Amino acid sequence: MTERPFQQVDVFTSTPYLGNPLAVVLDGQGLSTEQMQAFTDWTNLSECTFVLPPSGEGRAAGADYRVRIFCPGRELPFAGHPTLGTAHAWLRAGGQPRGEQVVQECGVGLVAIRRDGPRLGFAAPALRRSGPLDDADVALIARGLGVARDDIVAHQWCDNGPGWRGVMLRSAEQVLALKPDAAVLAGLDIGVVGPRGKVGVVGASDEDGIAFEVRAFFPGHGGLAEDPVTGSLNAALAQWLIGAGLAPERYVASQGTALRRAGRVHIERVADGTVWVGGESVTCVHGTVRL
Repeated sequence: MTERPFQQVDVFTSTPYLGNPLAVVLDGQGLSTEQMQAFTDWTNLSECTFVLPPSGEGRAAGADYRVRIFCPGRELPFAGHPTLGTAHAWLRAGGQPRGEQVVQECGVGLVAIRRDGPRLGFAAPALRRSGPLDDADVALIARGLGVARDDIVAHQWCDNGPGWRGVMLRSAEQVLALKPDAAVLAGLDIGVVGPRGKVGVVGASDEDGIAFEVRAFFPGHGGLAEDPVTGSLNAALAQWLIGAGLAPERYVASQGTALRRAGRVHIERVADGTVWVGGESVTCVHGTVRL
C-alpha cells in the first residue's frame, strides 16, 4: 500500500459542512478500477475522485490532469461537484494550469474550469440526450414523487453523462415537500426543480436572490439516495431552462435545503452560448490515505 495525498472537500459552499462532500485522492496512479471502487464505497460519500496524469490524447489537447469519478457501485463519465472539488483540491495542492483555465480530462472528454475569485466554474458539457420525456416516464415520476401529473409543468431529458430526467414543479415549496417513493423510482436518476419568486425575467428573484430550489434523487446506498448539491444536474437543468425561456441567463439555484445543507449553484450563459456552473469549495480534511 502507498501513502497518497488526500483531501475531503465541501463543494458549492464557503462554509464547511453545508455543501456536498467529496473525497479526492490526488495520486491515483497504479490503482485498479476495483481498488478505486472499493475505496469509494468505503468513504460512504456520494462521490470520490482519483487524479491521474493526462492520457496522451488529453495531454496533446492541453489537459492539466485526468480524473476518474466514482459513486457507490459505479464509475461516472462526468459529474459536476466532483469536477469543481477536484480542481479546488488540485490547485490547493500546488497544481499549476497550463493556461488561464484549468482543463480536466474525464470520461466525457475535456472540461474547462474557470476561476472567478474564490469561485470555480465548469463549462457545461454538451447534453448526450435532450428533448421531452415519454408520457409514461412522466406519469411514473409523478407517482413516485407523490404529486399530480398536472403539477409537473415541464420536463426534459437532462443527460450529460449521468442520465438525469428533469421535471419542473409549480413552486419551490412543492419541491421541498416531496417524499419520493423509492420502490416506484427504482433505477431512475431524477432531478426536480421549482421556481422561487419570479423567474424567467432577467434580474427578478425572491428576497434572498435564489431563483430555483433543486433536488436530485438517484439509485444509491441500497435504495434511493438524495444528493446534497449536484453540478451535473444543475448544468443540464440550466441548458434546458435557459434554452426554453424558463430561466434568465444568469441565476442562483439552491440545493440541499431538505438535507439541512445550503448549497448555492451559480449559473451563467455567456454570449457564445456556453453555460458556466460555479460555486465555492472549502477543504475540510487533508492528509494522506493508504491505498
